[in-house]
Amino acid sequence: MKIRRVGGALVAVIVGVALVALALLLLVAGRPKIPDRLAGAAVVVQAPESRSPAEAFPPTVPWPAARAEELSRRLDAVPGVAAAVPDRVFYVQALVDGRPPPVEGQRQDTYQGHGWSSARLGGLALVAGAPPRGPGEVVVDRALGLRPGSSVKLLMATGPVQYTVTGLVDTPGYLVADEVAAELAPGVRAIGLVLEPGADAGAVTAGARAVVGSDGVVLSGDGRGALEPGDDARARWIGMQVLTGVSVLSGFVTVFVVASTFAFTVAQRRRELGLLRAIGATPRQVRRMVYGEALAVGGAGAVLGVLVGAAAAPVVGRLLVSAGLEPATYEVRYRGLPFLAGLVLGPVVALVGAWSAARRAARVRPLEALREAAVEQRPMGRLRWICGGALMALGIALAVGTATADDAQDGASYALYSAMALVTGMVALAPAAVPPIVRLMRLPLRRGGGAVGLLVRQGALTASRRTASTAAPVLLTVAFAVLVAGMVQTTTAAYAAGRAADVDAGEVLVPDRTPGLSDAAVAGVPGAAMLPTTVFAPDEGSGLAMRSWSALGVDPAAFIRADRGARVIAGSLAELRGEDSVVVSESAHRAVGDTYPMVFADGERVPLRVVAVVADRSVRADVLLDRATVRRHDRSALTSAVYLPSGESVDVPAGVGARAIGLSTWAAEADSSEDRLVWLFTLMLIAVSAGYGAIAVANTLLMAAQGRAADLRVMRLAGATRRQVAGYVAAESALVVLIGAVLGGVVAFGALVSIRAGLSQQVGATVALVVPWSVVGGVVGLCLVLALLAGVLPTRRMLRERAIRMPA
Repeated sequence: MKIRRVGGALVAVIVGVALVALALLLLVAGRPKIPDRLAGAAVVVQAPESRSPAEAFPPTVPWPAARAEELSRRLDAVPGVAAAVPDRVFYVQALVDGRPPPVEGQRQDTYQGHGWSSARLGGLALVAGAPPRGPGEVVVDRALGLRPGSSVKLLMATGPVQYTVTGLVDTPGYLVADEVAAELAPGVRAIGLVLEPGADAGAVTAGARAVVGSDGVVLSGDGRGALEPGDDARARWIGMQVLTGVSVLSGFVTVFVVASTFAFTVAQRRRELGLLRAIGATPRQVRRMVYGEALAVGGAGAVLGVLVGAAAAPVVGRLLVSAGLEPATYEVRYRGLPFLAGLVLGPVVALVGAWSAARRAARVRPLEALREAAVEQRPMGRLRWICGGALMALGIALAVGTATADDAQDGASYALYSAMALVTGMVALAPAAVPPIVRLMRLPLRRGGGAVGLLVRQGALTASRRTASTAAPVLLTVAFAVLVAGMVQTTTAAYAAGRAADVDAGEVLVPDRTPGLSDAAVAGVPGAAMLPTTVFAPDEGSGLAMRSWSALGVDPAAFIRADRGARVIAGSLAELRGEDSVVVSESAHRAVGDTYPMVFADGERVPLRVVAVVADRSVRADVLLDRATVRRHDRSALTSAVYLPSGESVDVPAGVGARAIGLSTWAAEADSSEDRLVWLFTLMLIAVSAGYGAIAVANTLLMAAQGRAADLRVMRLAGATRRQVAGYVAAESALVVLIGAVLGGVVAFGALVSIRAGLSQQVGATVALVVPWSVVGGVVGLCLVLALLAGVLPTRRMLRERAIRMPA
């Protein structure tokens, strides 16, 4: 086996195994981490879990203040427990130089407050000053640069409040007196148990379970990671999706590149394989030879890839944290499973990739050793037609599924699988597609290229399978890069257009350097204010479980004027008056006039009267409530936006963390943080596909140039100059890139059309198809440059030798 023949496959396996091993290492490290503020509690009792089909991390159902105090007293009596401390959480943010510090990229606990007793749960100690003992006193992180005794203005859900700093700690967050925390956050979601010295955590856990029963979940050890903040859990989940996507794409493309390399190698070695058959080698022995080469490539690539992945893991882990794809608490941990998986994956991927080539090699007849002609006898076999047609049919069916999907995530999955099937099917059918494409270019090649153009065209027609194999990496690279970039940009534009179409407003008041708007920022501002919260209601389909619902507190009259998307099925939104009324969506299965009990953020259970039912997803929440109801039961709720009427000018007070922007700007920025993460994910996928494409293009054309040395010498003997020969190779390389780009563009465009149709159905409006021309130009340009370098440079080296020299 010559290394240069399988060099591209070896590099592809190394890169593929490195990426998969790296992704697995990072995934293993992505387990939930125990929050620092609860690390000192060996056992934590968590409030009951809720369920929500639409929420990956549904919140827990809080206990009301009275129930939390009762549980704390009973847990405090469990043998081995030194203290049972309710952990209360509320929103608070210091104003520095009259403005809140930005929350983007910060840990969630940097703008959260707790009662002073919670310091025991994290093992916190004062580094200066004294604990807070009453209203208006606070302990802060010394990183704020404040000193004990100084005054600080804290931004809370109601607005700015003056506090006095009594002490400093070495951790983000704010600590107030316990009675103040109980007023700001009456609902409790966790009770931490601080154990006595030498106490058995297992015995305490069992005792806590006996006390709590079904009214909570007792967590200990690593299980306390379930208490990590919701933002951290979402960031970790997004990071896992990124790593999983990179792993799947890496495995698929590695098989693709290995298959392309070995197919090309077998085509170039037909005479050699024919000689082996002529001297008595059986088809089985030929297959074993090809499999042996693939196994050697896979084994060597696996070892090197695992080493590369292990070395890169810490660096990539830090990059994921800085990009927001993993929480700030993320740490890379080495485990044996990712290494074992990488060592197994390399040989398996190489063998799978070489399967088709091995079968083709075994079918070479002994007489092939005597054939000098380069004409392909049968570019397309029956099995290739069947497999290619089946894959294209599967891809089209998945594209139809994309166009009719009701859920965006399902549509994106269908689109990716559709592209994989269409790409593979297009590669299988490419030898049949090459002649029509080349004939379409007949006029420009004949008129502008002269003899060189004629040779390029006839060479592509004569060896359509070789041309298709050379164009396959370009097809793959262009298809995936254009599809992924176009899908993200089309989706982003579609949702922005849908948001703008559903709102009747001139401007929108939005948070500025805060997670939401306080009541002080909203007071006196005309328009419809959206105050989000989460409520819980009995889920009739799952026994005693509670289902979480997203809710908006609104002024009904202002909401009716501003919201164009709400589709009322029964009742009237105007009836949303008083603290006992509620508007529900269809999926709640409630009728107008029904009593619907709901649990709020303070843990209180309140019976509400259904006054209207709206269509699912027609408003940006599951439930609509009166704004006063939400504020009464959720004292940390922050307004997400205020839709300002057209023609109204608003003077935003300084220091309240708000700014007014245009409707179109708001629509584009509404999910800007998620859009940024998705675009980073997109760039990673494009980098993977483009990197593999670069490897495959360079490797395939290098092998093609080396295998055609004799043909180029014949051209020189026929009178062609060195410049003409180099021009011929360059033109042939450009034609290959053009064919791959056309076929890849067809696949990507077909998938994007289905995505657009699905999005139009989801948002209820016409969606423009966004073609990422910059990505198209960049990827095709990269492939063209690499193709020219890989084709022309070896040719120039060969042309330095005498034309009459016979190849060895």
